[in-house]
Amino acid sequence: MAAAEKKDASELTGVGKKRTMAVTASAYNSLRGQTVGNPSIAAWGDRLRPGMKAIAVSRDLQRMGLGHRTEVKIKGLPGTYLVLDRMNKRWRKKIDIYMGTDRAKAMRWGKRNVEITWFEKQDVAGNVQQTAPES
Repeated sequence: MAAAEKKDASELTGVGKKRTMAVTASAYNSLRGQTVGNPSIAAWGDRLRPGMKAIAVSRDLQRMGLGHRTEVKIKGLPGTYLVLDRMNKRWRKKIDIYMGTDRAKAMRWGKRNVEITWFEKQDVAGNVQQTAPES
């Protein structure tokens, strides 16, 4: 079990500034037709497997410190999630929750407004780190 899957919501820790924000949350799967290329490989090359607590983030959230492997608490859901994927640049203030290959579960989730909490990743000078340039 991954470290992020073992943590309770109260265990979300970090060294940067703690951020909380309301976002739109949808769900996605590792299925052909929902992704470009291999449906089990995320944007930064991480392998997605059913059961993982992973999310994709819109690029504006990435610029706000929600970079690769950032731990995120989604209010109302147990545990913490890791940012392992990013969304198309057209999306703003949006996350996509990974739900393995369970398409019915993703459809039941639909689209919801949720509150997320994370700690910004910062470099030694205290600047918010961006993990990859926008393309």
